[in-house]
Amino acid sequence: MNGDLELLLKLQSIDYDLGELERSKEYIPDMMENLQREIKDSDAKLQEVTGALSTDRLEKKDAELQLQEKQEKLKVLQDRMMAIKTNKEYDALVSEIDQIKESISDLETRTLELMGEIEKYEKELDDLKAQTASITDINSGQLKSLQEQIDSVGSKILSKEKDRLDLVSKVNKRVIATYDRIRKGKGGAAVVAVKKRACGACYKALPPQRIQEIKLGERIITCDSCGRMLIWTDVSNK
Repeated sequence: MNGDLELLLKLQSIDYDLGELERSKEYIPDMMENLQREIKDSDAKLQEVTGALSTDRLEKKDAELQLQEKQEKLKVLQDRMMAIKTNKEYDALVSEIDQIKESISDLETRTLELMGEIEKYEKELDDLKAQTASITDINSGQLKSLQEQIDSVGSKILSKEKDRLDLVSKVNKRVIATYDRIRKGKGGAAVVAVKKRACGACYKALPPQRIQEIKLGERIITCDSCGRMLIWTDVSNK
C-alpha cells in the first residue's frame, strides 16, 4: 500500500476521534442535564406526595377532633330531651340534633375518604422513596463518570492534535490538501476501502483495471463518482 495512504488511514482515525471528542463537548452536558433532571423530578414527586400525605393526616386528625366534639355535643342534646317541656323547645332541639347528626355523618364520610387517601399515599411514598434512592444512586454514578470524561476532553484533544500534526508532517502536502478537501466536502471518510469491487462509500462499481491499480497501491486513486480516495484491504472482497 502507498505509504501516504497508510498515514492517511491513521490520520483519518485520529480525525474521527477528534470529531467524537468535539461532539462530546456538546452531548455530554446534555446527558448530564437529563440525569440531573431525572433526580430533581423524582425528588419533586417524592416531596409532593410527602406533602399531600402530611396534609391528609392533619385533616384527618382535625376531623377526628371535630367528630369527637360533635358526638359529645350530641349526647348532651339527647340528654336534654328528657327535660323538654314545650313543643317549641322540642322542635328546636330536634332540629339542632339533626344538624349535629348530619355534621357527624359528613365528618365520618370524610374521615373514611382520608383514610383511603392516606393508605394510598403511604404505599406510593414507599415506592417513591425506593425509586428516588435508586435513581439518585445510579444517576450520581453516571454523572461522576460523565464529569470525568468532560474534564479529560481538553487534554485528549490536545494529545490527538499533536499526533495529527506529527502525521501531517510526514505526508505529501498535495495529498494532505486533497484529503482535507474531500473530508470537508463529504463530511465523513475521505479514504474508503473497496468493497465487493465497488467504492465503499457510494457503491459505484469499479472497472477491473482500476481495481488492479488500487491493489498495487503505487499511487493514490480516487472514485470517479464521489471523489473519495480508494484503498484495497483484507475486507475488500467481503
